[in-house]
This record gives sequence, structure tokens and C-alpha cells, in this order.
Amino acid sequence: MDFHVIHCPLDDKIPFIDVFIVPYMLWFVYVAATLIYLFFYSKSEFYYSCGFLISGMTLFLIICTIYPNGLTLRQSIVLNDNVFSRIVDFLQKTDTCTNVLPSIHAYNSIGCMIAILKSNGMKSHKILKISSVVLTVLIIMSTMFLKQHSVIDVASAVIMSVVFYFVFYVLIYRHRTATKETQ
Repeated sequence: MDFHVIHCPLDDKIPFIDVFIVPYMLWFVYVAATLIYLFFYSKSEFYYSCGFLISGMTLFLIICTIYPNGLTLRQSIVLNDNVFSRIVDFLQKTDTCTNVLPSIHAYNSIGCMIAILKSNGMKSHKILKISSVVLTVLIIMSTMFLKQHSVIDVASAVIMSVVFYFVFYVLIYRHRTATKETQ
């Protein structure tokens, strides 16, 4: 167990709330549904989204290889006797508390939210766009309320999201749009 422990004082103030397993698990559906929708709606939007997600996950792997990291937050968890706690218990037995920085749950949720908000096909679907924002916020909160991630993990995912948003949705999109206009 040779890793740097990720922790900040704010982590200790965030309570463990087992019901947040619901949005945490919805992440799997959210990412898949977003990519499936984009694949069938617009290949170019699908490619931007995949570029964003794949670049972030690749950087995550590089970070974790160079800087092995993990959490000790789970030591303070007291599980209740309900379905939510049983699912959390299963999650913790299958998902180690290592290599958590940055949070892929947070990063990919933000990436899906950006893709939905920017999608031309979602322009008239205000409820879906608002739902995407709410689900993203709940997923991010769930990572901390379940003690799966530190505030530092989430903050680093937000920073990565800003950087890759700029790369994929500002620089590359602008370059492609300018190239198409000159042709």
C-alpha cells in the first residue's frame, strides 16, 4: 500500500449518506446513454465528447502511474442496515480506495453534461438539459457523500474539465469551423 493519501479538512465535515449510492450508480447509465444518443444523433458531437472523455481518462491513468494515490476516508463509515448501505458495502468491496485523483466519476459526468448542453439536438429540450445539470451535481456530490472521493479529487476533475473543454470545445471546434468556412 504505497500511495499518497488524498485528504483535506473539508472531507471530515462531509457526512456519509448511503442514499447517494443511487446517483453514484446512475453514472454508468448517464455516460452510456449520453454516448449512445450522440453516436446516433451527430457523429461530430460524438467525437468531441469521446475526445473529451478519452483524453481525461488517459491523463488520469498517467497521473495515477506517476503519482499513486488513495483515500482513508472509508475508515469512519458506519453502514446502516438498509438496501443502500448493502450496495455501498458491495461497492467498497469491489472498488478499491486507490487511484482516485482526479475523480473519473466527476470528470465524465461533467463531460456528459457539457455534451448534452452543447448538443444541437438538445436545443429545444430544456427539461433534459436541466436534468443533466442536476444529475451531474448529484453524481459529484455522491462521490463525496459515499466517501469514494475527496474534495481534492473532485476539484482536480473540475480543473481538468475546464482545460479539456477549452481544448475540445473551443480550440478544436473553432479551428474546424474556420477551416470549413474557408473551403
